[in-house]
Amino acid sequence: MPTTLLGLLFASLLLLTGASARWVDGAIEVAGGWLAQKLVQTSGFAALTLGHVVLGCSAECLQRLRTHEHVHVRQAERWGLLFVPAYLLAGLWQWLRGRHAYYDNPFEQEAFAAESVESVS
Repeated sequence: MPTTLLGLLFASLLLLTGASARWVDGAIEVAGGWLAQKLVQTSGFAALTLGHVVLGCSAECLQRLRTHEHVHVRQAERWGLLFVPAYLLAGLWQWLRGRHAYYDNPFEQEAFAAESVESVS
């Protein structure tokens, strides 16, 4: 719940800058807006999931990344309050081991695996 509240805060900021929102498979997806475009330019990330809120740079981006991001929604449901700290610590652990903090993060690997299964189906 606290992670979703944080997601709703960010969603509100995106909506104030022209984003649109819709309910998809148990999550609120918020797409676009001026602020989202700026965040993509500075961070390089096209989408971010915070609890049951998925933020993306565009509706097309969210459609393309839906399977991946909804894995993170389910992870947040399983891990609850511990999801964000566990995600960050998993990335830090990979980085400390000389691996990639994002691509070698087990939470991301689960999401990429779901993406792969969907693309084969």
